[in-house]
Amino acid sequence: MFPDGSLTVPPLGAPVALDWQVPGSKSITNRALVLAALAAGESTLTGVLQSDDTQHMRRALETLGIQVSEIDATTLRVRGGINRLRQPTQPLFIGNSGTTVRFLTAFAALVPGAVTLDGDSHMRRRPIADLVEGLQQLGVSIECPTGCPPLTIRGMGLPGGSVSMRGDRSSQYFSAVLMAAAAAAGPIQLLIEGELVSRPYVDITLAMMRSFGGEAREQGRGFVVEPTGGYQPTAYAIEPDASSASYAFATAVATGGQVTVDGLGTDSLQGDYGFCEVLEQAGAVVERSPTTTSVRAGARHRGVDVDMHHISDTVMTLAALAPLADGPTTIRNVANIRIKETDRLLATVNELERLGQHVEHGEDWLRISPRPIVPATVRCYSDHRMAMSFAILGLARPGIAIEDPACVAKTYPGFWDALKACYTSAGRAAPW
Repeated sequence: MFPDGSLTVPPLGAPVALDWQVPGSKSITNRALVLAALAAGESTLTGVLQSDDTQHMRRALETLGIQVSEIDATTLRVRGGINRLRQPTQPLFIGNSGTTVRFLTAFAALVPGAVTLDGDSHMRRRPIADLVEGLQQLGVSIECPTGCPPLTIRGMGLPGGSVSMRGDRSSQYFSAVLMAAAAAAGPIQLLIEGELVSRPYVDITLAMMRSFGGEAREQGRGFVVEPTGGYQPTAYAIEPDASSASYAFATAVATGGQVTVDGLGTDSLQGDYGFCEVLEQAGAVVERSPTTTSVRAGARHRGVDVDMHHISDTVMTLAALAPLADGPTTIRNVANIRIKETDRLLATVNELERLGQHVEHGEDWLRISPRPIVPATVRCYSDHRMAMSFAILGLARPGIAIEDPACVAKTYPGFWDALKACYTSAGRAAPW
């Protein structure tokens, strides 16, 4: 939609009042694809997110022998089973999709033969050594010379045994091993060294494994997975993406309006739904039901001091709201965002300073003291969350442009269309 150049986001000049249709969860979609691929038979996935990341996962699984067909735009039929897996004839290109490379690193141990996973220039700088070393503890043969992709897994099955990994790197390492472990030769004990970052994402994995017939339990400082030979084919409904919903909820706060998201409520599996609690601390009014959430701007937007260790994908959403607050915003315990699509902590600091904000920061924290916005083009570092977060600030303050608007296709291809609806809600013509 925007192949070249930056995109200016003009202020709305009025409160929004709308229902925002948030697409399916990326995290749940990619987990569901892996679980369905390991289920012997036909699974139906509804509410599927169609984005760059999920397309990378789908194409990789198809290359590995899994049959995936579209029933409609958000419904997939997956014919899976371990006996369908085959060695690819060339490396699998997974772009900059972190869930894809991490989940498939463990999954590939089940493929008969060598599987090479490679990505773009950003992926080749994303660490994966902790997961590689963890799988090697189980006897999996993996070559990963740089500690980042590309890497080659020589699949001979996944032995049972015990594996220990640091918990402060990425919860996706643990989810990768947990999901593949159902097809292991014996029970796998997965031990956590230290604190587990983004624990709610592992809870999503465990809940979804149970939905597909897997057997995993917590034990001591970790988990035990009993092998079941794979999973059971399942009809599985994917809920809206809570991380993407943070932009909808932030829009209500930024414009002094109200936004409702259907399909996402207190029954949500996703930890990032907790972002609503952060907005409440900042003064917003949140109304919840099991399947619907509505956020309304309060009388004032307060600065907050919050530990976002377990909801780190929403750090930039809060940081982009910070210039609108009536006091400093402090975000703590988020060192893990330094190994995402980019060093998100440093990127956020850089772009807030570019916009004239006073920012202090350390290894795992940042503190934003509001200042008048200095007009600028926000760099995105090929990171979809940078683009979407700072676009919301543009709805409230003049002079903000987004350098790389097309990067939102990674997880939310329809984001700019959703922002068009905000202008319509405010009685203005869409600027693009």
